[in-house]
Amino acid sequence: MTDPVAAFAAEVGPPEAGAVVAVGGRTEWDVGGPLDPDVEVREVRAPAGIVAVEAADMTVRVRAGTTVDELAAALAEVGQAVALPSRPGATVGGVLAVGRSDVRRLGWGPVRDAVLQVRYVSADGTVVAAGGPTVKNVSGFDLCRLMVGSLGTLGLLAEVVLRTRPAPAASRWVAGEVDPAALLRRLHRPSAVLWDGTTTWALLEGHPADVEDQARLAGLPDAPGPPPLPPHRWSVRPAEVYRLAAAGGLGAFVAEVGVGVVHASVPPPPRAVDPAVVRLHERTKALFDPTNRLAPGRSPLAGTRLAAAEGGG
Repeated sequence: MTDPVAAFAAEVGPPEAGAVVAVGGRTEWDVGGPLDPDVEVREVRAPAGIVAVEAADMTVRVRAGTTVDELAAALAEVGQAVALPSRPGATVGGVLAVGRSDVRRLGWGPVRDAVLQVRYVSADGTVVAAGGPTVKNVSGFDLCRLMVGSLGTLGLLAEVVLRTRPAPAASRWVAGEVDPAALLRRLHRPSAVLWDGTTTWALLEGHPADVEDQARLAGLPDAPGPPPLPPHRWSVRPAEVYRLAAAGGLGAFVAEVGVGVVHASVPPPPRAVDPAVVRLHERTKALFDPTNRLAPGRSPLAGTRLAAAEGGG
């Protein structure tokens, strides 16, 4: 029986097979900028399927083309979950390639921390494995983290091993007009605290008795869920959220308090990036994809500008 990952590598082919881009659910297709319009780019799809749920080890091996919802349903059967954002149709490989965390990042950590091992197809069409299938694996260069958020420009994710966690026995949103920073200090490890300038939402998860105690401590009524998130994503220092909100530069917004992510109706201005960071990205791309065949035109630095343009170093 043919290994689906090997079959995927054969479909990608060697460099002479031309430029390729991996396609998932297209839920965040515009992240990283458009593909180079002057290059003919072939679309490929990673294999799908859950290979193994290791409930005792709290890990799962899953192919990158599997939808996040399918993975979540399989893990729910063993009382576990994984810290991946869920959007209709989004694939495991897609959300890892984009690298954006769920609104639970405050309590569950960033999406990259869920990745223990990756198997990806390199620019020369070979299968590369990095990381290890156990939580305690820490040896070697951490290619897994490098692949998360790289937008498929360094390698095409084919299969991953993810760290799972116990699914919360109780999950409860509360909301009201309170200071979000004060609420964050008052609660013990909420999964999320959101704020739109007026209303604060908190997601409380865990043992039912603990959730009840935290809800009582919050002193806020139950809410049906989080608010709708505006389309544009800002990345700022957590303390800067309040200054930007007061200045009115965000438009309508929902801030992930304590995280530094703001969802706003106004697109963010280009971020200044140190030229040394730009050179590092260029060197990394040249090492992993010397012929620029993987998602040509895309870049994790899209929407940025050189800090030197502002007189910086």
